[in-house]
Amino acid sequence: MTSHQGLSAAEVARRQQQGKVNRPPQSPTKTVGQIVRDNICTYFNLVFVVLAILLASVHSWLNMGFLGVVFWNTLIGIVQQLRAKRTIDKLTLVSARRVRCLRDGQWQECLSEELVQDDVVTLGAGDQIVADAVILEGNVQVNESLITGEARAVPKAPGGELRSGSFLMAGHCTARLTKVGAESYASRLTAAAQADGHKVAKGEMMRSLDRLIQAIGLGLVPVGALLFWKQNVVLSIDLRSSVESVVAALIGMIPEGLYLLTSVALAVGMLRLARRKVLTQDMNCIETLARVDVLCVDKTGTITESAMQADAPVPLGTQPLETLLRSFYAGEEPDNDTGRALKARFGGKGPVWPVTGQIPFNTAYKYSAKTFGTQGSYVVGAPDVLAGARNREFREQLDPLLAEGRRVLLLARYGDTLPDPPARLDPEKLEFLALLPLQNRIRENACDTFAYFAKQGVAVKVISGDDPRAVSHVADQAGIVGAEQWVDAATLQSDAALARAAGRYTVFGRVTPEQKRKLVHALQAQGHTVAMTGDGVNDVLALKDADCGIAMASGAQAASQVAQLVLLDSDFAALPDVVAEGRRVINNIQRSASLFLVKNIFSLLLSLVTVCLPLAYPFQPLQLSLLSAVTIGLPSFFLALEPNYEVVRGKFLHNVLHAALPGGLTDFLLVFCAQGFALAFDLSGDALGTISTLLVLETGLIVLFKVCCPFTAMRGALWSSCTVLGLGGAIVFSPWLELIPLNLGETLILVVLAALSLPVLSAVTRVVDRLWQDVRRLRRKHAA
Repeated sequence: MTSHQGLSAAEVARRQQQGKVNRPPQSPTKTVGQIVRDNICTYFNLVFVVLAILLASVHSWLNMGFLGVVFWNTLIGIVQQLRAKRTIDKLTLVSARRVRCLRDGQWQECLSEELVQDDVVTLGAGDQIVADAVILEGNVQVNESLITGEARAVPKAPGGELRSGSFLMAGHCTARLTKVGAESYASRLTAAAQADGHKVAKGEMMRSLDRLIQAIGLGLVPVGALLFWKQNVVLSIDLRSSVESVVAALIGMIPEGLYLLTSVALAVGMLRLARRKVLTQDMNCIETLARVDVLCVDKTGTITESAMQADAPVPLGTQPLETLLRSFYAGEEPDNDTGRALKARFGGKGPVWPVTGQIPFNTAYKYSAKTFGTQGSYVVGAPDVLAGARNREFREQLDPLLAEGRRVLLLARYGDTLPDPPARLDPEKLEFLALLPLQNRIRENACDTFAYFAKQGVAVKVISGDDPRAVSHVADQAGIVGAEQWVDAATLQSDAALARAAGRYTVFGRVTPEQKRKLVHALQAQGHTVAMTGDGVNDVLALKDADCGIAMASGAQAASQVAQLVLLDSDFAALPDVVAEGRRVINNIQRSASLFLVKNIFSLLLSLVTVCLPLAYPFQPLQLSLLSAVTIGLPSFFLALEPNYEVVRGKFLHNVLHAALPGGLTDFLLVFCAQGFALAFDLSGDALGTISTLLVLETGLIVLFKVCCPFTAMRGALWSSCTVLGLGGAIVFSPWLELIPLNLGETLILVVLAALSLPVLSAVTRVVDRLWQDVRRLRRKHAA
């Protein structure tokens, strides 16, 4: 029993009024209002609202169908972010649980969130420390791996400090809480990591799309104004038709469906990852995953499990060990990882010796002992404590085990009787029988996981607070390429030395939290896209600054809050699926985006030519809606959900423009020729619109055909369906689309230009490819 009385009810109330309560810090996620506001108030939405107002002003209600894209894009973004917020808000470092605390001289149970500063609590083996505290009574062993990165047990005696986020491995103690809630060690480190905001940086794809829409946006107002002036004033076209033409041109210049496609593809990716118990806190991190080429991992909790396993004993004498070890551990009820591992290994069924006396393990004397009557007395404990200077007698067997990162216990006979603890054992009376090595188990799927990354060209860096030799051994067992290349980070005294080591070594031992962060920075400075996995408070700085931070939910809340991905079941084997999903999403969006930009390129060029020449813009908004639906929207959404796990190469915008330019230029050239014929032969505006719509439909289907290659059953069905829908829609909905029957002359113009579609597309593709190669050659020459 403790001599302390604990806090009185009045003292507890006073601390509650002062805010000294052990409530977790406020979640870093956005509020519901912020999420809704950020998704509604976007530049993208503003552009289309203005266009809708213009159409409403001339009562052109039928042409406002593009607002559906705006609605669904906004709704998807809100729903996905709210879902992520709800899930991450449930992740806490210290789950609310009941803790025994002393108040008014009486022990009672309180929820961890109800504790206040200076509360006196009791903690036992397996308990997580709910707030910073100081030990009043008792001796314990503490696992601080979530804070320091080292898995070894740290002994703590009265007066010793306990930090939130760690947990007791053995022993019992009474402690007084010194810092609670936001003032605790884990919470303060989380706040420091989030000092400059908690926001996932947009990936290269989303930044490219933003730049594209902003660049086009800058040109919308002058192009739209000039086009309206040309249509309404110069060509004397009526107000409604002029507004519809201008809106059609501007809609054609904006890749509105591409944003919806991107949102849907990323949302589907998030849902697929959720089925693998992976929380994505921001859609943007999926793109980052697709480009990761360096993965930094911790040893404890990532490569290895937190539970320990006992290996085969290393005999030091001739006495049989099987019955002795079974007798020692069969009747045990261990309260720590070491004891449980030894019992699992040696405590099986079989004959045992009767126990006539025993000394339980205690951190004060660091051994346990049992007496088996006539069989004698035996002790198990730390080799350096039991053997003292005599440990040189088995140093040859001990050193290799320690170098492999194993924890080693010594089994020895101590005559027939044992002294009463805490009296020291006499090393000269010991008869050394065996070394009992233990180690953290390698995760079951670790080898397969790292083999996948090696095959995909993703380099793995192991960053740990443990001895580098031990970490190297564990990395080698897990099959990590280059595991033999290790360095002690304590010897890297400068940032320059750390940067050089980042490119040279695979395994980094004795790394401090700040060094982890600097290693991430060094790898990024060398042009790598870096993902960092971690589960501890010591990992939060590196997790925050990595291109993609990946946290284990079983670890510290601090890690979960700053990471972009959280493995909810802490299963490292989910990472290959995570990376593959990122690649699938980005590769498919990149392929589908080329379909969208075909329309944007030709519409922009056509608008500029229409402004400069005495030509009418040939399209209406609904005509472009048909073209977008059957040659872009429908196929792109199917193609975006296909399996596609190739490594992402090159810049997103460069790749998309390269693929889209031939189709966009072909559309422009054909429609421009149609405008020339219309001017030369005085064709009506409806006839020009019909010819232009059918030409662009044909070119779009040809481009889609190329995108679908190589054909599968699904792609064949998709292309056939789009062809039928396109031609059928042009016929069935011709009255609403303002498509008219063509006379003989108009039909001949359509046939001639349609026959030129494939040859022109092939010629333009060759020219674009040649120019693209020349540009890349010049860039490489300039870079060299």
